[in-house]
Amino acid sequence: MDIFGREQLRAAVLRYVELPGARFLHSLRLTPNSVTLMGFLVCVAASVLAGGGLLLAAGIVFFAGSALDLMDGALARLTNTVAPFGALLDSVFDRMGEAALFLGLVIYGLRADFSDAYHPFFIEDYRLFFITVTLLALIFSQMVSYLRARGEGLGVFTRAGIMTRTERVVLLGIGLISQQIVWFALVIAVASCLTLFQRMFTIRSELNNKGS
Repeated sequence: MDIFGREQLRAAVLRYVELPGARFLHSLRLTPNSVTLMGFLVCVAASVLAGGGLLLAAGIVFFAGSALDLMDGALARLTNTVAPFGALLDSVFDRMGEAALFLGLVIYGLRADFSDAYHPFFIEDYRLFFITVTLLALIFSQMVSYLRARGEGLGVFTRAGIMTRTERVVLLGIGLISQQIVWFALVIAVASCLTLFQRMFTIRSELNNKGS
């Protein structure tokens, strides 16, 4: 049951964003793999901006890189060039682009002056809190993606969980633009941890059903 309406949202994004974007990129004679690499480089640029403390700009650029990531698969389907290596390249650079952004946030956390930031009463060392939350968000996000890939390797295809990559991208972008990234990263960390267990139990259930 799709309680979040994800399938309807994906269908709308495919129709109104991915396909028009893929047609435009095709008119520029770009290949799906080149678009994948471009998306990664744009995410690296967002990471550099975040590390330099330019969070608003980083959020806008990160959304641009994520938009390119949406279109490489659509471009491959449009041009009938879908290939296993292209899918592998897409997955690898998706993870690397996301990790690069988190690295930029850690660098920002090490360099930023948090003296004027709002510190809840339960946080004594805001810098330590910021870096810890950012790393937890990175770790759990990567594990959620790993579980999907590992499940597919075992013959179980699942997108189960409340925090998929789409939600992470949206929350990261909004967090950067609002310059309240630590709280959005905290949501990502907690929800990704829950998603990790959701997917683990989903995969176990599917494997048990196959074995019965």
